[in-house]
Amino acid sequence: MKDKIVFSRRNFLRTSALASGGILIGVNFLNACAEAAQPPVDVANLDFKDFNAFIKIAENGYVTIFSPNPEIGQGVKTSMPMIIAEELDVPWDHVTVEQAPLNTEKYSRQVAGGSQSIRAGWDSLRQTGATSKQLLINAAAERWGVSAQTCTASEGIITNEEGETLGYGEVVNDAAKMEVPENAVLKDPKDYKIIGKNAVNVDIDAIITGKPLYGLDFKEEGMKYATVMRAPAFGEKLKSYDDSEAKTVNGVEEILQFGDKIAVIATNTWAAMKAKRKIKVQWEPSGNLEGSALHSQKLDAILDRKDLKVEREDGDVNKAFADADQVIERTYESPFLPHNCMEPMNFYANVTADKVYLVGPIQTPAGTASQVAKLLERDEKDIDLQMTRMGGGFGRRLYGDFVLEAAEISNLAKKPVKVVYSREDDMTAGTYRPSIKYRIKAALKDDKVTGYNLKEAAINSNMYGLIPNFFPAGAIANYKVETGNYKSDISTGAWRAPYTNFLAFAEQSFFDEIAGELQIDPVQLRLDLLDNVDEGADERIEYSASRMKDTIRLAAEKGNWGSAEPGIHKGFSAYYSHNSHVAEVVSIGMQNGFPKVKNVTVAVDCGIVVNPTGARNQVEGGVIDGIGHAMYGYFPFEDGRPKAENFDSYRLIRMQETPVVDVHFVENTLSPTGLGEPGLPPAGGALANAIKAATGQRLYQQPFINSFEKQKLQDIKV
Repeated sequence: MKDKIVFSRRNFLRTSALASGGILIGVNFLNACAEAAQPPVDVANLDFKDFNAFIKIAENGYVTIFSPNPEIGQGVKTSMPMIIAEELDVPWDHVTVEQAPLNTEKYSRQVAGGSQSIRAGWDSLRQTGATSKQLLINAAAERWGVSAQTCTASEGIITNEEGETLGYGEVVNDAAKMEVPENAVLKDPKDYKIIGKNAVNVDIDAIITGKPLYGLDFKEEGMKYATVMRAPAFGEKLKSYDDSEAKTVNGVEEILQFGDKIAVIATNTWAAMKAKRKIKVQWEPSGNLEGSALHSQKLDAILDRKDLKVEREDGDVNKAFADADQVIERTYESPFLPHNCMEPMNFYANVTADKVYLVGPIQTPAGTASQVAKLLERDEKDIDLQMTRMGGGFGRRLYGDFVLEAAEISNLAKKPVKVVYSREDDMTAGTYRPSIKYRIKAALKDDKVTGYNLKEAAINSNMYGLIPNFFPAGAIANYKVETGNYKSDISTGAWRAPYTNFLAFAEQSFFDEIAGELQIDPVQLRLDLLDNVDEGADERIEYSASRMKDTIRLAAEKGNWGSAEPGIHKGFSAYYSHNSHVAEVVSIGMQNGFPKVKNVTVAVDCGIVVNPTGARNQVEGGVIDGIGHAMYGYFPFEDGRPKAENFDSYRLIRMQETPVVDVHFVENTLSPTGLGEPGLPPAGGALANAIKAATGQRLYQQPFINSFEKQKLQDIKV
């Protein structure tokens, strides 16, 4: 079916302002191109001319496309321009890509979070390319004196019925004088030449050759480096300090206090970090200096309460449990987790009377620029924030605290400053995935699940309260979700696949226990539950039962579910998050009494896959991340302080422990959905279910490694 978009000038202007940045309004169309030369071409020496907010074109037909959203490793700097290039109809190998600057007038939602960049930009990016192409076709048709409907454009060339051709650049000045077309037609997916084809990361050459890309790479003449001393425990504030010895370190220029923090400014990071260790500080309590044991008690107390907030309630849950033949109840527990981005937090700031110039890795540039303006009492127009590529984020760089530090230090010191975190700073300064406990109870009657009650107790912020309409909502008639939280001084926030990264393990493990009690295959149980969903009957339901069933069947088929393999034990999990449906089969073997993950088969329904290479990378990374943290991630607190400060005491998955990840996409022509995060949530549940199949041991606490007596955090043998 051909996907057509017909819109009036008024509607296009409105859409552009909201989603595409007024792409064809008020722009200067300059002479561009005839037919493009064949590569190789020295792109660096080409003179690219502005075409619109997204596109520049060189005289030989090569195109530069701006990618508006922050690049955090999720691949949008490659895939978003692919969408524009597809509808513009230019060869992908004639396209170069640049990171767009923060510009809230030209672009919207310049955010890397929630796996929403492609989903949110899909329609507007297609319209950008298609409307630009149509405008150029219209200009060519007018020059020829023919109907635009008799002309076509492909590979940057416009052709009429007589076989005459014009390059886009030959008509671009005429196009600039014409009204925005009202009949731009989007391509049928069967005609895609770029979307759906493997594309190499546009930054790959710079990444592997070490060229400047990341925030840590950024340097400017006269720039100073700053490290920050913060309270070692959450719930402490600065009482006094002696910096006399620190000032003797060669390269140190200034030490200053801001709030309850101390900044060391030096000519290099080594001097700044060395001097920071020499500052003698006295801290005093300002809150509760809490540890993990207290948190566990507080969460248990919340789960025992009868007055929790009800997030969703269907049917009569109390009656379902009263009438049940059997009731199953289990409690699942997760620790705090740090983000541990490969690139520690850093940011450059130069605060002057004229402007505030900021450069670095941030997932929320617009929101952060607004915070800086408020902090410094400046107009937001004074803030110039430039984005670099990020060496990981996972939610940590949603929070601009390190940007605010850089701006405040530069403002106080009256010099350009780059704040750089050490690994210890990065791991101990927050913000963490909150520690959570889930208590799940199911009512079974006549070999059916007739009631379901989930309680969530979380440190600071509730997760499940934001997603009460995910599976199994709608699949169980009597269904209730309740939440409560305990406020702590320990800072918490989003961590890759927030809300679902631990919940999926709890629920998917619990479904396997239900399957065991009902003596039914775990995959069949999930399919049976999904059969209960009346799609469209409840507008609150966010997932698609039919799409989830197709995904489950594909994973079971490709993962050889139900087949016996000597020494191999399998676990299954399926989950919906970030608008995508994912199912996974984890295959493990046992080595010296410990689980070794051999293979993970993944089925994903994320709609149209823009770049299969990048898509597979995202799924593989999410699976490995999910398995690694479920198996090893342990981050306890004592007296308000994290007990781990670096990788000598915090365990990550190792290279030899990573499995082969086999990814399969459900083929369809539906709009793309999230992909950076959905592969992670099902991994922990599938692994736990595989461990149960291998050992008979059901795991309720993460990390799983703590459940194996011979393998503790400081004595791990692989």
